[in-house]
Amino acid sequence: MAPSIRLSPATCSLFDEPLAIAVQGLGPRQQVTLRTSLRDETGELFQASAHYQAGDDGELDLARCPALPGGSFSGLEPMGLLWALQPQKPFWRLVKRDVQSPFLLQLEVFEGHGERPGRLLAQAQHERAFLRDGVRRVPVREGRIRATLFLPPGEDTFPGIIDIHGLGGGLFEPRASLLANHGFATLALAYYQFEDLPQEPKELHLEYFEEAVNYMLQHPQVKGPGVGLLGFSKGGEVSLALAAFLKNIMAVA
Repeated sequence: MAPSIRLSPATCSLFDEPLAIAVQGLGPRQQVTLRTSLRDETGELFQASAHYQAGDDGELDLARCPALPGGSFSGLEPMGLLWALQPQKPFWRLVKRDVQSPFLLQLEVFEGHGERPGRLLAQAQHERAFLRDGVRRVPVREGRIRATLFLPPGEDTFPGIIDIHGLGGGLFEPRASLLANHGFATLALAYYQFEDLPQEPKELHLEYFEEAVNYMLQHPQVKGPGVGLLGFSKGGEVSLALAAFLKNIMAVA
């Protein structure tokens, strides 16, 4: 039997979902190198690799077989080939802007542990998506608010979260989309350098963020009596200020 890669889920998984990786059809205790590759939306390449040795039965399950020294990581790391992805361009960050399209992950199995890849034994592709089937992405342009609302499938009411990103500008949607996959009505809120919003965050007015809170509380699919705030970097500072001065803020993270 020729070597092949076995993935679970097989063809597509959510970006924050565990991906089980195994290789079957190898020789007993055969040494191989596994490599993952991914290109971001600008075309920049990210890669990770690890050295492994198959079992006596020719099976290699990353949940049971530790990576050997010499690759991007070592030890028992079932998801190591994903979290260890590094850019070929120094200091480049993996950023997702269009959550409606998945990242395409390439997996390859090479013979041996050499510095250069040996003979290609098997390969597979897998999509890492940001939206579960049925999750709705709703652009919001209400009053001054510039945002995107992500709603879980169904017509029920859901706990509400406002996601406030840090400095960098624009509208950052990945985290909000992933939260909606898990049952939260999540508003990804821009506050500068997006459409007609200010280009620089010289002054931040809490009234703008209060307007977003009120929008969520009045939405028919947001479960009251309050909402949670999720802030990163500058967004964390804004979230703490909102919790100090506004009612109906139930949690801050």
